[in-house]
Amino acid sequence: MLRYIVTRTGSLCLSLLVASVVIFALIEVVPGDPVAFMLGLNAQPDTVAALREELGLNASVLERYFSWVFGLLQGDLGTSYTYRSPVSEIVAERLVISLPLAAYALALTILIAFPAGILPAAYRGRAADVAVMGGTQLGVAIPNFWFAMIMVMIFAINLRWFSAGGFPGWEAGFFPAMKALTLPAIALALPQASILARVMRSALLDTLGSDYIRTARAKGLTKGQALRRHALRNALIPVLTILGLQFSFLLAGAIIIENVFFLPGLGRLIFQAISQRDLIVVESVVMLLVFAVIFVNFIVDLAYAWVDPRLRVQT
Repeated sequence: MLRYIVTRTGSLCLSLLVASVVIFALIEVVPGDPVAFMLGLNAQPDTVAALREELGLNASVLERYFSWVFGLLQGDLGTSYTYRSPVSEIVAERLVISLPLAAYALALTILIAFPAGILPAAYRGRAADVAVMGGTQLGVAIPNFWFAMIMVMIFAINLRWFSAGGFPGWEAGFFPAMKALTLPAIALALPQASILARVMRSALLDTLGSDYIRTARAKGLTKGQALRRHALRNALIPVLTILGLQFSFLLAGAIIIENVFFLPGLGRLIFQAISQRDLIVVESVVMLLVFAVIFVNFIVDLAYAWVDPRLRVQT
């Protein structure tokens, strides 16, 4: 198991190194000078030169890259060009919204997807299978931002059960804050739950057709007992893969939903930083999100080894 963890840790570090190079290179080729954007077209050349010197933009590309990477390793994400405050503080303010939103949406995804995947597999070809799979197909097809706007019209404007947008802050209390995140979490969870349910059903059907399941049934287990005791755990490997990717998407890919509900999260921060040419914010936040994606995949790999001991032996 130790060798397995060391191998996966080395892969994680290499992936982060490659990601840092790619992110920095892509941001560098983005058109638009942040200094010109901040000062305007009529700025004096000496003012432009002074600001470029202050922001460190006069250094070479390699110097800026290594300065940025060494800062990341020390927990220093740099200073925002626009807000003139540490990026780590800005990220911390936004993360207290985006991280609970992603966790809330993932919890809803699991609560919806597992029953919606197990039920059709247990009753394959029957009315329950057709109904649930039809619902999941609809969930995949509906854009989450459109579904979000429909929920705002129904539950915020007409019924007035929820607010149409905004975030009261955690200082207002846990339940008011979670209430403000409920509609965005549902909008994010619906398509992800539909995808996960279909993967769960497919994995369970493949597992239920295996020889060891037929042997278990021949020994007297009912179909439900064979599914719970044997098939479900072995079907979790592809499901864990999708769960890891979904959490990363829910954390990093909520830009549209955060804008629909006016949530000041990480997604909205990236959108604002790109429009303001605040390159250091874009680089650092995207790198953090990439780290989250790679780290979650690392945890998923460890979960594989827990679910399937053969992986520990082979590595």
